Amino acid sequence: MDLLKETVDAVVNSRFPEMSKEGRELLAEVLIRRESNKGEIVLNEGQVSHNLIFVGKGMLRQFYYKNGKDVTEHFSYEGCIVMCIESLLKQEPTRLIVEALEQSTLFLFPYNALQRLVETSPEINMFYRKILEYSLIVSQVKADSWRFETAHERYNLLLKHHPEIIKRAPLSHIASYLLMTPETLSRVRSGVL
Repeated sequence: MDLLKETVDAVVNSRFPEMSKEGRELLAEVLIRRESNKGEIVLNEGQVSHNLIFVGKGMLRQFYYKNGKDVTEHFSYEGCIVMCIESLLKQEPTRLIVEALEQSTLFLFPYNALQRLVETSPEINMFYRKILEYSLIVSQVKADSWRFETAHERYNLLLKHHPEIIKRAPLSHIASYLLMTPETLSRVRSGVL
């Protein structure tokens, strides 16, 4: 199966599985393939985000700098959607950075094409709504995790729900994502904490 179709199916199935073949084809027609090398900055702080990114192959992370340290906000891999939502919706410069952690094949969904399709296709409109709803839920779950869960609980939830991140991302990025030092992550992983 071709990677574009595989990616569209994976992304759509994760948010709006009942989308028709025709709706999926509409999406595939507007996506722009982009190859990114490991370590490449896909979107830099200060740039305006013009695309939703569907990850076909590879892993990306979104991060920002705070007090001279980089803090990982999000990881995305095959079948995931990456977006700097505030920059995308307001068309203003982002404070986030999107970096390829692996050699990656990405499919860019231009925001202007999305807006056209939302107006003409009820299915794409519903898909977009589901993307936004999911994004809100993920943000709330992450905020609640930081507020209410221990370091050990946060790690175990990541391991349970996103084992790919544990297998593929550098430990320093996983630690910053979980709001802990690499030393604390090491203790959590060894069962000391």
